[in-house]
Amino acid sequence: MERLVPVYHKTNITGLQTFLRGKFTSWASNGSCVEEIWKRFKEVFESIDRFVPHKILRKNPDPEYYNKKVTRLEVKVRRVYNKRKLGKQYQVELKRLSKELLAAKKTAQETFLRSVLILEKD
Repeated sequence: MERLVPVYHKTNITGLQTFLRGKFTSWASNGSCVEEIWKRFKEVFESIDRFVPHKILRKNPDPEYYNKKVTRLEVKVRRVYNKRKLGKQYQVELKRLSKELLAAKKTAQETFLRSVLILEKD
């Protein structure tokens, strides 16, 4: 579920450049064996780990009260959202589906809360 992703636009560029310049002399020399060449190549990955910050991506799960109707509407809204630049009819359809999705989410949440309250009374 979780992934570690590099954030390249926040790289410490000066630190990376000085590190790579310092290692360039060892890279420029011819390696005598495959292990040495591979070891030098792995230093590039070491520099990425050191000078490029990373962030953790997590998938946000849907709330437990979403029913099949809500999830299907979410898929429809996503599809129309991606087509919204293709014409006015898609924009109108997106607006209609978005309103329908909000209403479906609200009714699903109310139904879920009602069922929880009924269980607590018993």
